[in-house]
Amino acid sequence: MPEVLKPDSDHSEENIIARAAEILADGGVMAYPTETFYGLGVDATNETAVEKIFLVKGRDFKNPIALIIGQTDDVSPLVKHTPEAARKLMSTFWPGALTIIFAASDSISPLLTAGTGKIGLRVSSHPIALKIAQKLKKPLTATSANLSGAPECSRASDVVEQIGDKIDAIVDGGKTPGGQTSTIIDVTCDPPVIVREGAISREAIEITLSRSCGPEKVC
Repeated sequence: MPEVLKPDSDHSEENIIARAAEILADGGVMAYPTETFYGLGVDATNETAVEKIFLVKGRDFKNPIALIIGQTDDVSPLVKHTPEAARKLMSTFWPGALTIIFAASDSISPLLTAGTGKIGLRVSSHPIALKIAQKLKKPLTATSANLSGAPECSRASDVVEQIGDKIDAIVDGGKTPGGQTSTIIDVTCDPPVIVREGAISREAIEITLSRSCGPEKVC
């Protein structure tokens, strides 16, 4: 069974976050709550740990993995450049459920990009996910904490049922909102392309981009 980290009267959130970051820094695999579902996290700079994600989920290595970062300033070392459209989207929707796909810097593992040369990033609006990324001071993988093809998990108990025997820890932050997954938009092209519409609507994105980039609409 995984180590369950749950803030309560005996364990402060600060201590839980510190322990979570310690597990990740040691190469562990951990589930944690986000503003949509539970995510599956490892230190994204640790390639051995990243490989574990695919084994836990039964995931095809051809599928890329997005990352959660602690703040907008953390984007620069991970990408080749930041287009104006991305700056406006970050300013409007981060922290939040918008994953922005950039041209990945050479420091990003091909395991994360699936050989595409692109990397998806977001700053989470869930306080636990955000604080873990900030405490770790490294990007955190943000794939869903479930078996590939199985339903996403909105409770820690759901995670235990699906993959509890394959991970090192779970941060139990209670039930997550569930519902729609994060919206994904690719800003490596002009105009940007919505890869997946989710919690952030196409309309909201188009309004934001039209204010900063002229009348162009996303594809």
